[in-house]
Amino acid sequence: MKRLLANIVIAGMIGCFSTSTPLAAQPKARVLVIEGQSGQAAVRDIEGRSYVDIEGLTQITGGSLRYQSNAIVLSLPGSHGSSSNQAPVVERPSAPADDSELSRDFMRAAIEEIASMREWASTLAYAIQNNYQVTDSWAANYREQAAHNLGLATTAATTGGDRDAAQLLRSEFEAVRDWSNRLVKEKQSMDTAKYALSANALRDDPQSQKIINCGRFLAQMLGSGKFADDPSCH
Repeated sequence: MKRLLANIVIAGMIGCFSTSTPLAAQPKARVLVIEGQSGQAAVRDIEGRSYVDIEGLTQITGGSLRYQSNAIVLSLPGSHGSSSNQAPVVERPSAPADDSELSRDFMRAAIEEIASMREWASTLAYAIQNNYQVTDSWAANYREQAAHNLGLATTAATTGGDRDAAQLLRSEFEAVRDWSNRLVKEKQSMDTAKYALSANALRDDPQSQKIINCGRFLAQMLGSGKFADDPSCH
């Protein structure tokens, strides 16, 4: 186990919307398995990078999580340093004392919601630009999953910051929903050929830009661990 890692410091493991209109196909579900250890951790592929559920990783390695400033420290059995200069690490509770901060449970649920909205938007954009058949019942599967994850995030909100951030998540969900409904209607009326003329046509659409900018801001806010606001999410 010592050869695997000593102390892993992970800061800002946040999935977010791409900086351009997402065109990637639906990501595949995968899990992380460590040889010689029992259990597995969920892995999500976003923008060509793999993100692992840190709590699942902690469980299968038998380690422990601690929080220090904006860093998450994963300590593995036998990997604790003996240096007397090492600063003490105090575990942060799930619900922070500062009401404007975001709780751990809410941040986890919010990341899942952002990922589900991104999957919805990227798959729809790919289908529209490649002239695939798109119907409301097809889009409804993604819409319902995003609505479910939004409900989980809302339920997980325990601080003032959580509740304010949940409102921004809802605003982003409604923006993606309206954008999706518009594209489905345009597809039904055979008015989507304009998006195939240029690779940037759909990305540069004002409604698309609003969704992208809000998604990017939400990811940065979750990375900071504290509520903030931005006009792109209203």
